[in-house]
Amino acid sequence: MKLDVKISPDIAKMMAAEVKAGERAVTAAMSTASQGLKLKWRGQITGAGLGRRLGNSIRSQVYPKGDTSLNAAGLVWSKAPHIIGAHDSGPLIRSPNGFWLAIPLPAAGRGMRGRKITPLAWERKTGMKLRFVYRKGKPGLLVADKARISKAGTAAQSRAKTGRNQVTAPIFVLVPQVKLKKRLNLDKPARAVAGRIPSLIVEKWVEWRVGRIG
Repeated sequence: MKLDVKISPDIAKMMAAEVKAGERAVTAAMSTASQGLKLKWRGQITGAGLGRRLGNSIRSQVYPKGDTSLNAAGLVWSKAPHIIGAHDSGPLIRSPNGFWLAIPLPAAGRGMRGRKITPLAWERKTGMKLRFVYRKGKPGLLVADKARISKAGTAAQSRAKTGRNQVTAPIFVLVPQVKLKKRLNLDKPARAVAGRIPSLIVEKWVEWRVGRIG
């Protein structure tokens, strides 16, 4: 007696289809998770008042690029990691040379492209010299003598020969260190998104199978 056994449907094709479904599901889940975390980080940054430009420095990418894989991975990062990291950790900032940190006051104005200005850059910009003022028990100051205050509230060189409207304007306050306020908490949403990945994979797997059957 000869027995001929056929298995229908083809097991090999079924297994291959399930593997493909798994590759699609994992890759789609990582894409959803990465995009979601990127948006959460961007929202946190703009919500903290740090600006849309810094928020847009957050990018995401899924690997392998342009392909599906059971080992797919998502990466979310910032193109300004030092700035983001500082606001996320709230570090203690000290002068790199062991002296003072010069914090610009409103009268200092802004430097090139809106950046914070340094004492040397301020002197070059205005043509005025800064004078150190010691204050017992208080942070020292760098002031500009014979200055005038513009309508914008910034100090400039006075051209008045009579001394009219001339003031001694505080330009910088000198401090040994500054504790940057922690304004972000990027770890919390990252952990929340990571915890959802297994359920996302299942959801994407079911979606693909339902769509294939339908």
